[in-house]
Amino acid sequence: MNWKKAAVTVPLSAALLFSANGGLVNAETMDNQSSVDTAAVDLRANLGHLLSEHAFLAIEAMRNGAAGTEDFKASVSALKSNTKDLSNAIASVYGDEAGKAFQKMWSEHIGYFVDYVNATAEGDKQAKQKALDELSQYRKDFSQFLEKATGKRLEAGSLAESLQIHVNQLIGAFDSYVAENYQKAYQHEREAIAHMHMVAKGLSSAIVDQFPDKFNNTMAVTPAGDLRATLSKLLSEHAGLATIAMQNGIQGAPDFKASTKALSGNTDDLASAIASVYGKEAGKAFDKMWSEHIGYFVDYVNATAKENEQVKQKALDNLKMYKEDFSAFIEKATGGNVKASVLAKGLQKHVNQLIGSFESYVEGSYNEAFTQARDSYGHMYGAAKLLSSGIVSQNPEKFASEMPSEMPNTGLGMPADQNNDMMWMWILGAGLFALIGLTAVSKYKTANNDK
Repeated sequence: MNWKKAAVTVPLSAALLFSANGGLVNAETMDNQSSVDTAAVDLRANLGHLLSEHAFLAIEAMRNGAAGTEDFKASVSALKSNTKDLSNAIASVYGDEAGKAFQKMWSEHIGYFVDYVNATAEGDKQAKQKALDELSQYRKDFSQFLEKATGKRLEAGSLAESLQIHVNQLIGAFDSYVAENYQKAYQHEREAIAHMHMVAKGLSSAIVDQFPDKFNNTMAVTPAGDLRATLSKLLSEHAGLATIAMQNGIQGAPDFKASTKALSGNTDDLASAIASVYGKEAGKAFDKMWSEHIGYFVDYVNATAKENEQVKQKALDNLKMYKEDFSAFIEKATGGNVKASVLAKGLQKHVNQLIGSFESYVEGSYNEAFTQARDSYGHMYGAAKLLSSGIVSQNPEKFASEMPSEMPNTGLGMPADQNNDMMWMWILGAGLFALIGLTAVSKYKTANNDK
């Protein structure tokens, strides 16, 4: 089967004001503040998608630059495409001139990271410091740009602090990789991805407050929006880390074990949330189920390395069985609010994209590999929307609380009391998976811990 052709491309041009419903849940029957499907929440999701993807792709490009891999140019090209999508998103709200100004500054800051990579390769400490100085100046200029664009709803000084965190995380990931501290490198990478979701939270709130009519007077930060954002972060991170782990596995990269450990950490985040509500047994049930589906992708990688077509097909068959069972249980768990047939199609697309990206990578078609990797990363935002819509439709009263209207003024994040809402909404979302884990009859083999 030609998995590359089977994968359906998901457009990544950010239609920042509105995104497609997909016909999954009819939000018109719900109060705007208790819906995951509003113009403001869509804005937050789109920004979370593109900003976190930037962090993911930037770190991968820097890592590839340090290692001198054959896919370095393709990873840089993917990063440039992300910049274009972000610029179009800004232009859709603030106009073409603002979009061009954003693209210029954003591209320059990526260039400074590249300068740092090159200086590291050449052992030029002076050039490394110059790159850091350029990044320091960038964060000041860019913070002032955003402060002006948002009508001072975001304060430049606090924005600069948040941007410095971003710089520290990317440089930290790269330096750790060069120092062969791979576990630390992936820790920085996961932190960088999470941080950009907080940036999206604050930035979307500012934009919505600035242009309420454009967003139907809805809010970006609500309990329902928090649920969608949290599931988006965890599921997209899963797709990104799985892509890199599969690439590392086939090439025998020195950071293979660290990448699989990071992927396990992503699973642990969900399992821990489940255990905090339903107990250790529920957490273990989820951990086993999710780890096994990851294991089937690892089986496919190992079979590819050994050129064993029979084992490759068995891995695909196991993923197909997982897709059908998982979809049926989610439909039952959500009381029919998420249809198994719709979810099964989404899960098959997820499989096609990860396998397609991996096969393209093995064939040396690196541009195609990164195109499908981006598709896979973006697709999980649709999955998060579907799952969160089902949960909210099932329990609308639990997502009806109104949020404060004051704007954040530090670090592009929200006040601490709103972060608490984020946490309990995460737990509620995780409860869906816990219910599935508790009711599912295990049909899967235990994943090999060495994979």
